[in-house]
Amino acid sequence: MKPFTTLDALAMPLDRANVDTDAIIPKQFLKSIKRSGFGPNLFDEWRYLDRGEPGQDCSDRPKNPDFVLNRARYQGAQILLTRDNFGCGSSREHAPWALEDYGFRALIGTSFADIFFNNCFKNGVLPIVLPAAQVDELFRQCEATDGYRLVVDLAAQTVTRPDGTAIKFDVDPFRKECLLNGWDDIGLTLRHAEKIRAFEEKRRAEHPYYFA
Repeated sequence: MKPFTTLDALAMPLDRANVDTDAIIPKQFLKSIKRSGFGPNLFDEWRYLDRGEPGQDCSDRPKNPDFVLNRARYQGAQILLTRDNFGCGSSREHAPWALEDYGFRALIGTSFADIFFNNCFKNGVLPIVLPAAQVDELFRQCEATDGYRLVVDLAAQTVTRPDGTAIKFDVDPFRKECLLNGWDDIGLTLRHAEKIRAFEEKRRAEHPYYFA
């Protein structure tokens, strides 16, 4: 998993509440468990005017010009501004996979669904919860300003606006450490690789018949 330290990036506003995981990545794309390649199908039913299918070339598909992800001013955005209860619905881990594969590294909103929130941390995406008044102001500034950028500093736990205003956010210390170091569940296990190897060798020596 790619470490998350400081992100200075373009922000994009998705002004919708209760965005569920089937909207983030529709069900027909759940056949794959590769954890990559889902970016072109992020928000597929909102983003395109036709129905997408797994393995389809998206480059020539008709796009919805009214959907925010297709607007030229937000191309390359890595910070997604959201509203209440983002990531609700099913527990599919494909949702943060699609967001990360598209390029989003941080999400800022007033609340996130619990399972989705946990899955984001496990896949290198930082979900940030802020008070509604602060999120409203970020939306207002972002929609009013072309090229609106924010700086997310995980170590300092701040989101800094272009005017220099730094907004503090809370994050669980363990999740913070994992993101800063790029440790997913496999990475955490591999930190103990020598102990695991020593245990296996001892086990083999004491009980060779288990390995016959």
